[in-house]
Amino acid sequence: MTDPDAEPESSAPGELSARARAVLALERRSWAGPGAKERAIREELGMSPVRYFQLLNALIEDERALREDPVTVNRLRRLKEERRGRR
Repeated sequence: MTDPDAEPESSAPGELSARARAVLALERRSWAGPGAKERAIREELGMSPVRYFQLLNALIEDERALREDPVTVNRLRRLKEERRGRR
């Protein structure tokens, strides 16, 4: 991923930023009801849900994210492909 806005606090080349890791960590969680995830995105990450999903979509294409959290990234890639197949 080469989007500099998506990786503002990158630790070192080849590593995910703290923000990217936080996005993946939030995505791993399950949500009790409607609005809970959006509220957590705003409160914990300090960004809008729209920006969160932009970053998440870029992250699932990033090989560093796959190395960091293969279960979550592969699950999201499968969901993306399923949605693409339904169109």
